[in-house]
Amino acid sequence: MRPIPAIVGPTASGKSDLAIAIARELDGEIVNLDSVQVYTGIRIATAKVPESERCGIPHHLIDIVDPTVNFTAGDWARAASSAIRHIEGSGRTAILAGGTGFYLKALTDGLFESPEVDPSIRSRLVRRVERRGPERLHAILARLDPLGAGRLAPRDRSRVVRALELRLATGRSSAELHSERPRESPMPDVARRVRIIALSPPRDQLYRLINDRTDRMFEAGLVDEVRQLLDSGLPPDAKALGAHGYRRVVEYLAGARSLESAVEQTKLDTRHYAKRQLTWWRSTPSVHWIGAFGTSERARREALLYLASPIQ
Repeated sequence: MRPIPAIVGPTASGKSDLAIAIARELDGEIVNLDSVQVYTGIRIATAKVPESERCGIPHHLIDIVDPTVNFTAGDWARAASSAIRHIEGSGRTAILAGGTGFYLKALTDGLFESPEVDPSIRSRLVRRVERRGPERLHAILARLDPLGAGRLAPRDRSRVVRALELRLATGRSSAELHSERPRESPMPDVARRVRIIALSPPRDQLYRLINDRTDRMFEAGLVDEVRQLLDSGLPPDAKALGAHGYRRVVEYLAGARSLESAVEQTKLDTRHYAKRQLTWWRSTPSVHWIGAFGTSERARREALLYLASPIQ
């Protein structure tokens, strides 16, 4: 069986660098595993690897949908399956790289097909979560769907909003929806072949890098980028603008916070996100951990050694 390396870990840990290094060794191509990098028109806060730094390695599923699109984990899993088949069909190695654990879960385990939902429901919920926080929406979900709410952390903004919008749109609990629409994986054999490599660099160094990178994003013109997107007609509650690095700038441009507050809150949001990513991967079975940044020679050596071992 041909292995499918998946380079994962917290934001700013060097996943793209390690993926490129492995691709050069294994004659590979990279499939994006990041829920923000799929969107066109947003660049500065996405950590998309510039063409000039890709070392000639083809990258897939970057800049593939408009930022107004509600691109789901199921959409990504189907697109990733197609990309993997194309890459392997040409005799090369497909390498997944990114930090969106729910995307990988959709590919390996499958997800139930969600019913169509009126976009206005999501817009109302997003506005409410911005005003009152995800915990308030989680409390509402707990009254309407106690079992579903019990499976979600109160501060898990995106999943709480999604669960509540499905409950309001369908009138059914998450358990009822899952029973009506069974899970289907678009690539059933992939779970046996994915080899997950998670980066876990020293926490203090990671947080320092996150803070520095946030400062550089604002210096590089992040505010102007968001202003131009809004001026072009992109709604403030578009899913793409809910990502870390964009949400607080939208609030600043709306007059809801100062620029200094937007910068500092973005740093805090991103550090919290990195912590949640680590928690996700620690709860995922069969993960090979590397306690270093992906830019290091140690990470490259350990990853290649692990990938050379037989698939169990």
